[in-house]
Amino acid sequence: MKKLISEKLVEYLENRDTKYVFGLCGHTVIAMLDALEKSEKLKYISVRHEQIASTAADGYARATGKASVVMCHLGPGLTNATTGVANAQADSIPMVVIAGDVPSYYFGKHPHQEVNLHADGSQYEIYRPFVKRAFRINTPELFPEILDRAFRLAESGRPGPVLISVPMDMFSRELDTRFFERVQNNNLKTIRPSLERETAKKIAKLLVEAERPIIHVGGGVILSKATEELKELVEYLDIPVSRTLMGQGALSDRHPLMLGMTGFWGTDFINNKTSNADVILGLGTRFAEADSSSWYKGVTFNEDNTKFIQIDIAEEEIGRNYPLEIGAVADIKLALQEIIKAVKEISGPIERKGLKEEIAKFKHDFKEANKKIENDLRFPMTPQKILKDVREVLPEDAIICTDVGWNKNGVGQQFDIVNPGTIMHPGGFATMGFGSAALLGVKLAKPDKKVITLIGDGGFGTNPSVLACAKEYNIPVVWVVMNNYAFGTIAGLEKAHYNHNFGTVFKIDGQPYNPEWADIAKGYGIKAKKVKSAEEFKEAFEEALNSNEPYLLDVPMENIPVPTDGIWNINDIYTPKDNIFEGHLMSGEATRSSHVSTD
Repeated sequence: MKKLISEKLVEYLENRDTKYVFGLCGHTVIAMLDALEKSEKLKYISVRHEQIASTAADGYARATGKASVVMCHLGPGLTNATTGVANAQADSIPMVVIAGDVPSYYFGKHPHQEVNLHADGSQYEIYRPFVKRAFRINTPELFPEILDRAFRLAESGRPGPVLISVPMDMFSRELDTRFFERVQNNNLKTIRPSLERETAKKIAKLLVEAERPIIHVGGGVILSKATEELKELVEYLDIPVSRTLMGQGALSDRHPLMLGMTGFWGTDFINNKTSNADVILGLGTRFAEADSSSWYKGVTFNEDNTKFIQIDIAEEEIGRNYPLEIGAVADIKLALQEIIKAVKEISGPIERKGLKEEIAKFKHDFKEANKKIENDLRFPMTPQKILKDVREVLPEDAIICTDVGWNKNGVGQQFDIVNPGTIMHPGGFATMGFGSAALLGVKLAKPDKKVITLIGDGGFGTNPSVLACAKEYNIPVVWVVMNNYAFGTIAGLEKAHYNHNFGTVFKIDGQPYNPEWADIAKGYGIKAKKVKSAEEFKEAFEEALNSNEPYLLDVPMENIPVPTDGIWNINDIYTPKDNIFEGHLMSGEATRSSHVSTD
């Protein structure tokens, strides 16, 4: 029996319980659209720009833990989607991109929209730097096997996106259904590795015997659903926890052993704790630049003081940035289960006298120092006031998608996240426009949860046509546009080093300028309001949250910096210091106070 490949593709997606395909039409994918139109199980979410499709799919995959599906056209469709796909790669998010391509029999002849500067029919290769694999279908009979491999690859090991480039004639070719029989019987779940017993014992011994241990957690803890195991281990051994931006939510920010975020947007208290630890167990983290104060020795981490243990599912990350006492490739959840067993064999519960009180005092003092500005009623609003009001209204199980600037860095530093999986940051790629599209996919995955984005006006302005998608499919989300009439982070950075903000603020004739985002939203048929005072915001946000329909709030905000105690090497590039050379501290100590704060 023979069937069209496009029909069998849709059947395959249905059989693996795919619910949505995010995409934008083009002449190369019409056959797939025809097959999708006939499906009773798959819903196609049409967008107005391919970056929205890939970013919404990113949000959906974060919320479900399963590979999402993007469909796009070749040429500008494929290139438009790249940023969302690359963002997914940087944050280890599983995704399968199915892209139309020129007809297979026209490779190299310059058919419409082909790129073939260095090789015929080679445009799909631009995805190679940021996908786990870029497949092209050259033989119809191999399509089922490649499709199956793509999903397995996307979800196994360190998750990430995979591309399947499909010449448009392949969608319309008939294929004997027996070629799909093998993959229909294939179990897609790949068993992930755990720790060897002896390795777990060595790690347990180091943690038990350490005087100043720290467990440093990244997004890998959340991806592996290891939060309960993390909580059990840290409470049993009374070990404080530091985290990366992406690790937010791995342990409640209100937990008595949670220190908070390290690095540039960390605080002196937290960075001092991690730089003076005698043992650090890094879980699901790459020890990336922002979280490590650009790796300046003694600021956030110090290999002279510390024995590092690193566990990650991605072997290429092991030992990348710090010398290791123990490095292990393992699933974080399974590894922690083995470590907990080993710890309990050699030690009873440990109590570190005065530790929780010290952490509690730091948190209390930090919040007290912030109270005046977060209660300030000046207008435009302070970002601290916006975050405070949002936290007081938003349910703790609601899901927030951030973007770039205060809404990401400030949230990471001073906005308490209690439940894992309720905060989604664009971490590794820091993509403007992530929040406004990702929340669409999150809401489709979690229809019973409140879903919002905290996003700057610069980020929202990159792709406001997200509003059309939300209206068309009635996706009830809330955009909180924190509007400072600028690319605020870069404006602050430029002002600090060069005493001007050329190219970073929005003005006409010297006056602040932005489109009226509330009016634009209304033009799309979206409920919207421009906040007129600090007193008005909280009530307006509550109204938007409870409206059960798409809603946009335009919130004028003062452009003030996120407090920073850590170090970021770019400041030493723009304003060189005598004791710093190409990211290395040459003599003396790096002083946090000498480094510029930016928002």
